[in-house]
Amino acid sequence: MRDASYKLIEFSTSKSLDGDLFEPFWKDEPVINAAFEVFSEKLKELEGIIDARNADCNLKNRNGAGVMPYELLKPFSEPGITGKGVPYSISI
Repeated sequence: MRDASYKLIEFSTSKSLDGDLFEPFWKDEPVINAAFEVFSEKLKELEGIIDARNADCNLKNRNGAGVMPYELLKPFSEPGITGKGVPYSISI
C-alpha cells in the first residue's frame, strides 16, 4: 500500500505541472497566449516569494533546529518525488 501512495505523488516526465502545459491549438489565440504568459510569470514570481520566505530568519516558523524549507506549492518540479510542484491534475 505504501508503494502505491508514493506512486501517486511521484511526478513522471510525461506529466506536466501548472504553468508548463500550453495546448497546441491555443497558439493562434493571442488573448489566450497573453493570459498564459501572465500566468507563467506569476508562477515564477510565486516561486521567488517562497524562496525569499524560506531564507527569512525573522519568520518564526523558518528558524530553529531541523526546519525544512517549504516547497509544497513551488510551481515547478523535476521528475520524481521532490515535494514540490503543482500538478496539472490530481489523483485521489
